[in-house]
Amino acid sequence: MSERGSITLWMVGLVMVVFAVGGLAIDLWRGLAAHRQVAAVVDSAAIAAGSGIDEPAWRTTGELRLDSARVDRLVAAVAAGSEGAVALRATVAGDGSTASVEGATTVDLTLLGILTDGPLEITARAAVVPVLSP
Repeated sequence: MSERGSITLWMVGLVMVVFAVGGLAIDLWRGLAAHRQVAAVVDSAAIAAGSGIDEPAWRTTGELRLDSARVDRLVAAVAAGSEGAVALRATVAGDGSTASVEGATTVDLTLLGILTDGPLEITARAAVVPVLSP
């Protein structure tokens, strides 16, 4: 029995494994970078949402609450100024005591795209409560 050419088979197998690991590393890195970007945009939008105080209510009653329409405008301004395609959605509690912001984007996969259906969905959430600083 001859063993000629067996190293070629081993090298082909090794190259395929290296490509697979490299492709997974690239997809993982892209996913982590997208998550970092979405989290940063969501944090910025949450800070902006915390500025959406209902000023007439504050001036007349002294009650500190968020104005839903103002929060939506502020979050939309952050979304318009952000780089990349991050979809933001703000939700204000019924009593205006808190607001939450959720952001989402998708990442097209390279190697993992062969194994899965569709892109990787990245989401991040942040909540804010308006407070008066002393």
